[in-house]
Amino acid sequence: MLYKFKSKVTGDVIMLQANGQHMLEIIGKHSTSEPSIKGILLPEQMPGALQALKNALVLEEAQQQEALAQAKADKLPPPRFEAIGLRQRSLPFIDMMNQCLKAKEVITWGV
Repeated sequence: MLYKFKSKVTGDVIMLQANGQHMLEIIGKHSTSEPSIKGILLPEQMPGALQALKNALVLEEAQQQEALAQAKADKLPPPRFEAIGLRQRSLPFIDMMNQCLKAKEVITWGV
């Protein structure tokens, strides 16, 4: 399944279900108790969503650096990380939010 994020001012952003759900979890629009198959992100919610994504990016990169340092300290081979990290996956969605925030347009999504 795919998540399709839509707006009137940008092209669609399409993500695999797991990646789309992860983005929505980060911005507080999806949880196991409240799954978000369809939804809307209002312009006034976008600054908080952008900050949440930025915080998640910083956290992921810090965790990776810590894991690399720990492996080096333990004289182990460096750990492997996903080839495409959160930064690459979130960039189109972040760009969409920035453009929609500037134009004061909503983002909607569905599976």
